[in-house]
Amino acid sequence: MKDIERLAAILKASRRLVVFTGAGISVPSGIPDFRSADGLYNRDSGLKYRPEQIISRSFFDRDPALFYEFYRSAMIYPDAKPNKAHRFFASLEKDGRDVAVVTQNIDGLHQAAGSSRVFELHGAVTRNLCMRCGAKYGLDAVLTEEKVPHCPRCGGVIKPDVVLYEEPLDMDVVGGAVDAIERADTLVVVGTSLVVYPAASYLRYFRGGNLILINKSETDYDVRADLAFHRDVVDVVRELEELGV
Repeated sequence: MKDIERLAAILKASRRLVVFTGAGISVPSGIPDFRSADGLYNRDSGLKYRPEQIISRSFFDRDPALFYEFYRSAMIYPDAKPNKAHRFFASLEKDGRDVAVVTQNIDGLHQAAGSSRVFELHGAVTRNLCMRCGAKYGLDAVLTEEKVPHCPRCGGVIKPDVVLYEEPLDMDVVGGAVDAIERADTLVVVGTSLVVYPAASYLRYFRGGNLILINKSETDYDVRADLAFHRDVVDVVRELEELGV
């Protein structure tokens, strides 16, 4: 049996499935990843700071105007739409299956595709909070301001609800993600090199029978996987759909 046929059979039989995604699943939607040759971290920002410095909490507090200049230009893609892979994994929520998505991405495309149970480990650009009064705002609050967005209620600075460097993860989100991974019979890891911690460490909680990796490049977890596909996830999904998954 071919690997793609084995994967199709596994997905059809799975009742508790977790899809763990990284930046690679959103590249076909026009959102660059972080660490590839033309990824965010290797691009010339035109500024004297590295991207990793700019998207840190200390930099945000020190120079929110420069943070937002970079953030709007490099990290928000308001016109991006879910691609075939997002839609495919959302479609698995049928026939009584328990499907959860654990994502390192902040683009909100899993929800836009129809996934109803999504644990966003690093937050989302679609949510923004006033740092003074806690008022919640959508993406427009950030996009319509030229510099630093301020809360119209109290005048406080609005911060994206994303986890910046130097900030801790939301432990409620982490707890939900770990619980879903622990209970899953199948874990499909998509579009991540598994080098970002602590997120990558959550794979150690998986006790199920099927670990699947879909990533263009090899990862350190390949040797532990039941199946590993070093291909574009959209191509893998297209073949799965042809097999009736």
